[in-house]
Amino acid sequence: MKDMGNRIERLMEDMEDYIEQCPYAKFSNDVIKVNKDDLKEYLRQLRKKIPAEIKRCQQIISREDAILKDAHEKAEKIVNEAVVQMRNLVGEHEIMRQVYVEANGIVAVANHQAQEILDNATREANAVKEAAVQYTDNVLENVEILLEQSIDVTQANYDNLITSLQNCHSIVVSNRAELAPFEDALPVPTEQSREEGG
Repeated sequence: MKDMGNRIERLMEDMEDYIEQCPYAKFSNDVIKVNKDDLKEYLRQLRKKIPAEIKRCQQIISREDAILKDAHEKAEKIVNEAVVQMRNLVGEHEIMRQVYVEANGIVAVANHQAQEILDNATREANAVKEAAVQYTDNVLENVEILLEQSIDVTQANYDNLITSLQNCHSIVVSNRAELAPFEDALPVPTEQSREEGG
């Protein structure tokens, strides 16, 4: 899991370096130009690595059930052995009471030991689960930041494109407006002039 995490972190560092090396857009100090294919390749690699990392974390979390199951089995074994020991001690009627008290003590100790095993196993399982969840959240947080940066860059480029198109449109409209007086001044051909011209 640590090796996979390192690979994801290296990939995110590569993306950050790539963004830092991208040239600024024309007439801008904060908007950069990003190669679409390069950005898609980084995102493709992230999509490929993140599910595998999450799956490994889920496998670690699933160890909780195995830990608790093993603890229950150990506790049950201790109790069963204590019960067998108690039955072996109870042999003759005249010493039954004394043996019964001693046997109850053995069972109580066994139950206490079993509870300690269960408590320790529960704490260990919770710690493993918490660490796995925290690690996964950190990875996803870094990916979220990179995606937000990519969205901002893409939005800025789109806004610049719209502004350029609007400027071109304004120039075309202005040029057409300047041509309008000349079109009005041109003579309209009559039917006679068309025949003479033919």
